[in-house]
Amino acid sequence: MSEMQWYVVRVQPGKEELVQTNLARRVKEAGLEEKVGRVLVISEKVSEIRSGSKRVTERKSYPGYIFIEMVLEDESWFLVRETPGLGDFVGPQMKPVPLGYDDVEKLMLEADKVEEKPKLQINFQVGDGVKIKEGPFQNFDGVVDEVIPDKGLVRVVVTIFGRATPVELEYWQVETL
Repeated sequence: MSEMQWYVVRVQPGKEELVQTNLARRVKEAGLEEKVGRVLVISEKVSEIRSGSKRVTERKSYPGYIFIEMVLEDESWFLVRETPGLGDFVGPQMKPVPLGYDDVEKLMLEADKVEEKPKLQINFQVGDGVKIKEGPFQNFDGVVDEVIPDKGLVRVVVTIFGRATPVELEYWQVETL
């Protein structure tokens, strides 16, 4: 029997989990578990503050794609292709091309990260104009000098008494102008 390899398949964005569930069910019904292995949807947890409350959401790392470990034979290929919501395999002229060893290793590392602590989503970039909405510098305008995502901080340069002064603030204490 041939060795299983990883393939990338296009799916309708936002339907990745549904397609993953449907494909797993169809594989089981057809008894092709030895030819179609894992089906992955890679995502990461992101922490953000909206309307004053903290929310943790999952964001797809590769929206519109799923990763399938399978032996590429007519029977398994047909089963995958005929699953509702699945598009084409990624490859030249719709010919499936397996992922390389390095790509698979990177993919597995990303898949394992899902269980880690949520990553902060800070929607500021260096040079953005911001208004401070809380703290001792409330209602001051400034420019983002540095974003420190690990600590959830934003360094903003504020003009106080005619002098540019850097101030470190929590990312939720500022808003874009």
